[in-house]
Amino acid sequence: MSFAGDADKAAALLSVTPGWSQLGIDDETARAVLDEAAKIAEGVIAPLNVNADREGCRVIDGRVITPGGFKTAYQQFANGGWIGFDVADEHGGQGLPLALQTACQHLFDRACPAFMMAPGATRAAAHLLSETAPDMVQGLIDGRNAATICISEPGAGSDVGRITTKAVRDADGWRVTGQKIWISFGDHDMADGIIHCLLARTSDAAGTRGLSLFAVPGDGVEVIRIEEKLGLHGSPTCALSFNNAKAQLLGTEGRGLPQLFTMIQLMRLQTGCQGLGIASGALDVARQYAAERKQGGDPTAPALSILTHIDVRRQLLEMESRTEILRAALLELAVAIDLGDDPAFVSWALPLIKTFGGETGFDVATAAIQVLGGAGYTKEFPVEQALRDSRVLTIYEGTTGMQAQDFLMRRLWKDKAAGLHALIRRSKAELSGNTAAKAVVDQFVALSDRMMTLQSEPRQGEVAADSYARAGWLALSAWMCARLSNAGYPHLATYRLHSMEEEMMVLAKRCQLPYASVDDHFI
Repeated sequence: MSFAGDADKAAALLSVTPGWSQLGIDDETARAVLDEAAKIAEGVIAPLNVNADREGCRVIDGRVITPGGFKTAYQQFANGGWIGFDVADEHGGQGLPLALQTACQHLFDRACPAFMMAPGATRAAAHLLSETAPDMVQGLIDGRNAATICISEPGAGSDVGRITTKAVRDADGWRVTGQKIWISFGDHDMADGIIHCLLARTSDAAGTRGLSLFAVPGDGVEVIRIEEKLGLHGSPTCALSFNNAKAQLLGTEGRGLPQLFTMIQLMRLQTGCQGLGIASGALDVARQYAAERKQGGDPTAPALSILTHIDVRRQLLEMESRTEILRAALLELAVAIDLGDDPAFVSWALPLIKTFGGETGFDVATAAIQVLGGAGYTKEFPVEQALRDSRVLTIYEGTTGMQAQDFLMRRLWKDKAAGLHALIRRSKAELSGNTAAKAVVDQFVALSDRMMTLQSEPRQGEVAADSYARAGWLALSAWMCARLSNAGYPHLATYRLHSMEEEMMVLAKRCQLPYASVDDHFI
C-alpha cells in the first residue's frame, strides 16, 4: 500500500486545479508538505488502525479510555502543526490553504479514520472558535484540549428544531442541562480537556430560532455510555449528560445553528476526505492482491495472476476511476472555499461531496472485497474493516436523503439555480475540449430546467430528489473526468465517461416517477 502514491496523485491534481496557483503555494512546497503528511500517515497513524478496531474503547471510572497508542499519536499530530494547519496564524495556526490541508487530510483518513475523528472535529472547532472565542483556539491546536460538536438528542436527531437541551443564565453566567447522543469522542483520555460546541435552547421561540451556541468544558458533563457500533470502533460514540454544566455563549444568542455551520461545513468536507482515504486504501489492497493471487489459465501450466483476467482489470479500473474523480472534486471544492469568490458553487457542491464521497468509500471497499473473494471477507485483510468503517459516512453529518432534499430544494429552488450557473461557468473552459463530458453536463442542465418546474409540487420534488442529486454528482464527475485527462489520467476519464450519458438518461427518467406511486403503497 502506497501513501506516497496518493501524495503523487494529489500533487498532480492540485497542479491542474484552476485557482490553485492563486493561493500562494508553489508546487515544490506543496509536494514537500504532502510527502511529510504521507510519512506521518504511514508511520504514526496507520499502525493504530487494526488494533483500534479490535481493542475498541472502554469506560473506566466514568472516563473513556481509547485504544493503545492513540494518546501518543494525538500529541504527535498536534505537535506537528496538523490540527492548526489551515487555522489563521493570528490564532496560532499555520494559515495554509484549505486545499492543501484537504490534499493531506485524506492520507490521514486512509491511515486510521477512527482516530482522525478526534483531530478532525477539533480542527473544525478551532475555526469556529477563532470567530467567536479566539482565546480558546491555541489550546486546541497544540493538543492540550480537544473538541466535539454536540447537536443530536434522543428526541432530536436530524430534526434540530426539536432540541430540548436548555441553557439558562445566572449570576455566574450560562448553565446547560440536557442530554446529547452520538457524540464522537465525547470523552477520551488523549487531551487534558474537552470543549463541547453545543446547541441549546435559550428562549421559547419555535424551531431553530430559539437555539444558541455554547462552548461547554468537561466539568458537569457525564458519560452515560459509549455505543456498540458496526465500525469505527476506535472512535468512542458517546451519550452525554450535561448537568447544570458551565457554558460560554458563542456569538449571538438565538443564532446558534447558522453560526455552527462554520464547523459543519468543514466536517462535511472531511467526510468526503474519509471516503477518499478509505477508497484509496481499499483500491491499493485489491490491486496488490490481484497482482499476487494465482488462479486460472491452462491447468497444465502455472496458474496466472488474477490481474491478467480482464474482468478483474475492469473491476480495478472502475474502482480507480471513481476514487480519482472524488479526489479531483474534493480539491476543486477546497480551492473554491479558499478563494471565497464563488459561494454559490460551494453551497451547490458540498452536499454532493459529503454524500458521494461517503458512497465512494463504501462502494470501493465493497468492490475490493469482491476482488479478493473469500479472503476479503476475513480479518486477514483490511478491506472488511474498511467496509464497516465507511458505512456511517452517508449517515452522519446529514443522511443521503437530507442532503438530496437540500440539493434540490435549497441549492436549486431557493437559490434560483445559482449553483447550477456556477457549475456551467466554472466547467466551461475544461469541457470545451471534451465533448463526451460536455454532453453529460448539458444533460444535467436540461434536467435541472425541468426540475425547476416542480417547485409548485414539493411532494413530487421529494420523490425525485435522490435521483436529481445523483444526476448532479454525475455531472460533477463528468467535469472531473476532463480534469483527470489534463492531469495525466486519460484512461480513467475515458472508462468512466463511456456510459455516463446513458446513466444520466436513467436518472432523468427516475425523476419523473409519480409520487403517488410511492405514497399509495403505504395507504
